[in-house]
Amino acid sequence: MSQTTIVRDVLPNGLRILTERMPHVRSVSVGVWLARGSRHEPASQSGIAHFVEHMLFKGTGTRSAEDIAQTIDSIGGQMDAFTAKEYASYYIKVLDEHLPLAMEVLGDIVMNPAFSAADIEREKKVVLEEIKMVEDTPDDLVHELFTENFWQNHPLGRPILGTPTTVESLTEDGLRNYFKTTYSAPNLIIAAVGNITHEEVRALVERVFSNLPTTCEPLEGGPPTVVPKIVIRNKELEQSHVCLGTSGYQQDHVDRYASYVLNTILGGSMSSRLFQNVREKRGLAYAVFSGLSAYRDTGSMTIYAGCANDAVDELIDVVIGELRRMKDETMPESELRRAKDHLKGSLMLNLESTSSRMSHLARQEIYFDRQFGLDETLEGVERVTTAEVQRVARDLFSDGALAATVLGAVNGLQLPKERLSLG
Repeated sequence: MSQTTIVRDVLPNGLRILTERMPHVRSVSVGVWLARGSRHEPASQSGIAHFVEHMLFKGTGTRSAEDIAQTIDSIGGQMDAFTAKEYASYYIKVLDEHLPLAMEVLGDIVMNPAFSAADIEREKKVVLEEIKMVEDTPDDLVHELFTENFWQNHPLGRPILGTPTTVESLTEDGLRNYFKTTYSAPNLIIAAVGNITHEEVRALVERVFSNLPTTCEPLEGGPPTVVPKIVIRNKELEQSHVCLGTSGYQQDHVDRYASYVLNTILGGSMSSRLFQNVREKRGLAYAVFSGLSAYRDTGSMTIYAGCANDAVDELIDVVIGELRRMKDETMPESELRRAKDHLKGSLMLNLESTSSRMSHLARQEIYFDRQFGLDETLEGVERVTTAEVQRVARDLFSDGALAATVLGAVNGLQLPKERLSLG
């Protein structure tokens, strides 16, 4: 991915355009990205960002929900959207010849949503079912519970979907007001990747998105304060679901590459220490992995495993043993090499599709206000040393830093704080 194929443009109204030309493909992925997410909504309207995302597919002034679906289906396109903690995205993947139509549909749903009262009431039922689905999906629920307690009383700790109470209380006026103040040109990014030219995309954007509002409210709020807690929730399940975690680094942290390597070695691949020692050697879990979540001003590192109810104690002891080992022992160069190659290979494979590149462009714009070429990222990974990984492990896995959430039929489980000691 050479840096020169990426073009960044800002229209007079503040709307940002990012394009990358891939002349050897026949597809185009184009997305409208909103640099606001669930952390930017008031607590009383928790879930409104996600609810608005649903409503934009319910119809516009000129197209019904069925019209929107049929328009994209009739050209073999793929259309989807999602809401995250710090952004939301609406995107379509089509053949290059259908880019004008895709842009027109995106512009229509993002600028002219109908917000009909009947649709709002119907969609509330849909979102309430979505919330119930999380409650019935224990590996999702344990992460929700962990996050809620890890970042307690902070917008990042709230569920993206909201709660049944806040969703029920959403009103047409509230939705329109949120939409009007949030979906403005300075908050939006149009990213397009595929068999395109920048000039063609810019001309389409100027035509379709010319009437966007240009005022926006500044971002408010600082990072959360972490108080590591132990949370045990009893629920009749066949398995216990365990989530352990510590604070991590924010998106632009100077040690982010070392933390990627650390995560890969710990639980980010099949040859990782957790996979090998928890699953392969002891048979304690089918699913076990670690992951990083990084935001504008904070982050977390979590470890998840699902195990038998009577194996929770052993599982936690094995995981804590691995965390201590990351801090105390210098890893072999061969393990570092394997982790770097895994990371670099995954990154390059992920960037082979137009849709993943489009997402990559938009996220870098949101967090860095610039584009990192693939070579620059690969060099960042390659520069990481064993000493840096160990230093980052000591930083993140300090004694008293570990929080734990256990969900399952674990009546009577005792998890004293000393059990989670990393000293």
